[in-house]
Amino acid sequence: MKKIIYIANARIPTEKAHGLAIMKMCEAFARDGVDVELVVPRRNNPIKDDPFEYYGVEKNFRIQKLPVIDLMFLLGKLGFFLETCTYAISATAYCLLSSADAFYGRDEISLGLISLFKKNVVWEAHTAKKRWLASGLLKRCKFLVVISGGLKEYYVSLGVSESKIFVAPSGVDIEKFSIAVSKEDARAATGLPKDKKIVLYTGHLYSWKGVDVLAKTATQLGSDIVTVFVGGTEKDLADFSRKYGEHPNIMIVGQKTHGDIPLFLKAADVLVIPNSAHEKISRLYTSPMKLFEYMASGTPMVVSDLPSVREILDDSIAYFFKPDDDESLKEAINKALVSEKNANALTDRVKEYSWDTRATKIIELLK
Repeated sequence: MKKIIYIANARIPTEKAHGLAIMKMCEAFARDGVDVELVVPRRNNPIKDDPFEYYGVEKNFRIQKLPVIDLMFLLGKLGFFLETCTYAISATAYCLLSSADAFYGRDEISLGLISLFKKNVVWEAHTAKKRWLASGLLKRCKFLVVISGGLKEYYVSLGVSESKIFVAPSGVDIEKFSIAVSKEDARAATGLPKDKKIVLYTGHLYSWKGVDVLAKTATQLGSDIVTVFVGGTEKDLADFSRKYGEHPNIMIVGQKTHGDIPLFLKAADVLVIPNSAHEKISRLYTSPMKLFEYMASGTPMVVSDLPSVREILDDSIAYFFKPDDDESLKEAINKALVSEKNANALTDRVKEYSWDTRATKIIELLK
């Protein structure tokens, strides 16, 4: 495996988690000795930082920006449709001139078009796409990489051969999240209260993430316990703050750089993944990066009892609660605060989920 072109119809850099995952996988592929080129659209971007510095990754691969019609800020969904179509055309034209060993990515529209002309196309699916949208790509792609067993079952139900599907959960940069920092020093660096027990959540504030259940639970915990929310888009933060920002047991700190997150995780007494069971993406398909980041930190974890989470964790290393149930979540948090499980068990388990390990397994598959 000499060269991979990673196809990503994404604004890079972006405040959303997929940007980090794309950049980390390109870095990891390159660390494995592969020539990597990340091909993205040339879009308007409010984030002006250098992508490598923004994500803290090695500059061991190239980023190629292709021309697109970018009118999303004016035309909304129609603008997104135009951008998607023009990126697919640009990416296909670019790949036709390349002799890469694999054309890899998440964008089924671009990859579907490329697969009409190239045989060595690999699609990494993060959601359950409807048959009509991805049927051609599913037939023509060399392999389908999915992030959970639930997604594998979904695509098998569409007629995709099991031998063509490879399950590769999300990953983590273990060194960055297993930092040797005391809880006291981490709180001093992050500005979090030193005289309280801290329950902490990182990530977006979407409803299927279960953040409303966690906020409701926070109001029922003791006055010596503060629940901290880190992350969220500007709009979601405004809505979430209106609903919960005045409660003394809730602290909303907003968006932080990914480089700051390890300190927040080390500052906490308990980390929570409160995903809802109401939507399939949460119950069956997701593989949240924060799960592996939490594990690498070694901080006790409270998590929704969902099949997507059970693929990675078990009762020996995490506290489970009934999804969407604030009473069950409250009970699990209180248990985690007084009876810590072995942190070494978490950090030992996460070793098999590094970005480098993930990339190596995928490269071996392609070989």
